[in-house]
Amino acid sequence: MIPALVAAGKNIRSVVGDKGIDPVSMLRPRRKIRGISAILLPFQENGDPDWTNFSAHVRRTVAAGLAPAVNMDTGYAHLIDDATRERALKLTRAETDDFVAGAFVGDQPGEVFNGDEYLRQMEMVQSHGGVPVIFQSHGITTQGDEDIVADYAKLAENSDGIIGFELSDVFAPFGKIYSLDVYRGLLDIDRLIGAKHSSLNRELEWQRLQLRDEVRPDFHVFTGNDLAIDMVMYGSDYLLGLSTFAPDVFSMRDAAWAVGDPAFYELNDWLQYLGFLTFRPPVPAYKHSAAMFLKLRGFLECDDTHPESPERPASDREILRRIIEQMPGV
Repeated sequence: MIPALVAAGKNIRSVVGDKGIDPVSMLRPRRKIRGISAILLPFQENGDPDWTNFSAHVRRTVAAGLAPAVNMDTGYAHLIDDATRERALKLTRAETDDFVAGAFVGDQPGEVFNGDEYLRQMEMVQSHGGVPVIFQSHGITTQGDEDIVADYAKLAENSDGIIGFELSDVFAPFGKIYSLDVYRGLLDIDRLIGAKHSSLNRELEWQRLQLRDEVRPDFHVFTGNDLAIDMVMYGSDYLLGLSTFAPDVFSMRDAAWAVGDPAFYELNDWLQYLGFLTFRPPVPAYKHSAAMFLKLRGFLECDDTHPESPERPASDREILRRIIEQMPGV
């Protein structure tokens, strides 16, 4: 396990004590899973976004029964401009009225919380009918616990509903896994309808599920753990980048869990194998893996990515091709 995440887990336990997580007792069989899939923004050879295939990918995701999430990390949220964000929102709204989208505010260490810019980004999302996902920033995460909760409350006041997002600093310098005291405070914000959890640590996510079940059962804990996608067995829903590879197979897996079909386990195993391969370091290169996979499936003509995003070796294509040949449902 990554040392930083081990340390984070110890800090959490020091706040609430050892409550004794029993994962077996937390299993939630035959539960309907809320699946949200981050949409890859594909690119053409000339470096421009491939909007035709973007829309097609949104349509396939909706047809599979998953809600699209646009302008997330999978859509290069930190590398695109407002015009690109706006077009992604417009094209997504043309396909569905059930979607979420990132509200990203870029800042530098030492800068204060920029509430006005967050509200502007939220308004952009809401004007197209989407639910904003509040990306973290230095201005949010460097504050004290009470101020963090207060800022989310202020943002929620200006919406019909928002989704929070806590991200380990292993992935982004502005990321922070909140204390359970903060998480408890967030559960009291009615218009904060859920939060994406991306620590890659099962114990931290189990703790959030346990707290959610005790305090606010309607709150969605959206797992962002692409290395443990079976967290849905314990009550998590998901907002994943991995599902952009195969929203159809994720949908089949989710449906199997809802009816107690043992096919869930084989489907989950194949998807997790894909996750272990494609989310290896450097993790941001998973977007190139996704483009390769979608091209091999015949859904893209080009597997290029944003020019500032890291790439995978060409040898990955043969491994991905073999997965496609063997994965059920593809």
